[in-house]
Amino acid sequence: MQLSPLMDAHIHLDSYEEKQRLAILHELESSRVESVIAVSMNLASSKVNRKLAQAYPALVKPAFGFHPEQPLPSKQEIDELFTWMERYVGDMIAVGEVGLPYYNRTEAEQSGESFTLAPYIELLERFVAFAKQHDKPIVLHAVYEDADIACDLLEQYGVTKAHFHWFKGAEHTVQRMAERGYFVSFTPDIVYDPEIQQLAKVYPISQVMAETDGPWPFEGPFQGKMTHPAMTAEVVQAWCELHGLQLHAGRKQMYNNTMNFYLK
Repeated sequence: MQLSPLMDAHIHLDSYEEKQRLAILHELESSRVESVIAVSMNLASSKVNRKLAQAYPALVKPAFGFHPEQPLPSKQEIDELFTWMERYVGDMIAVGEVGLPYYNRTEAEQSGESFTLAPYIELLERFVAFAKQHDKPIVLHAVYEDADIACDLLEQYGVTKAHFHWFKGAEHTVQRMAERGYFVSFTPDIVYDPEIQQLAKVYPISQVMAETDGPWPFEGPFQGKMTHPAMTAEVVQAWCELHGLQLHAGRKQMYNNTMNFYLK
């Protein structure tokens, strides 16, 4: 029985060196990876991902947005990003990566520095409104208590196609997300991280996907290796083992989940 193909539901393709990026794209077919969801960091990143999608339309599905774990741009720069997204809304598969700066905020607070979250929430709300207006899925970087803020905004605007990538959070938040039909995705650390394994055990099997978040590096058996979409095979295998599923059934489930969320 031939195994279902794979999809990398979240990768920063534009962040790789050009040589690495081209190698990855040329190796996808042999890795049985059908396509990747290429999320963006900012306007410049969005432009690169759009060009990659134009060059490799069957392989690269781009999402446009602003990653929250960086200083906020000026109002003019934010307006420029949204104007550009409006212009190329037909080229984007989703809004993303967007969200809230949990790690930067906690690092600042631990250092005794002040950190104002309100402007990030305002920007996220604008992205949520954009997703609703254009009927696009939204890719979220929102973990722990930040996820509840994101859920509030999603509910306020009636956005139901939400993908929380590499999620970590409280049990009540997990339950809330699952009940509202939001998706989560697992990275290669599902192979060795107990926190991620626990989430994988309880989250509905029809609402999960596999991702790499490349080029972010991983530990365990992936130590010292360049993160590659082919690693989604290990993600799915680990998830299958946690659920006692046959590999062919698990790969088909993950593939169908990702297709249904992003491409149907």
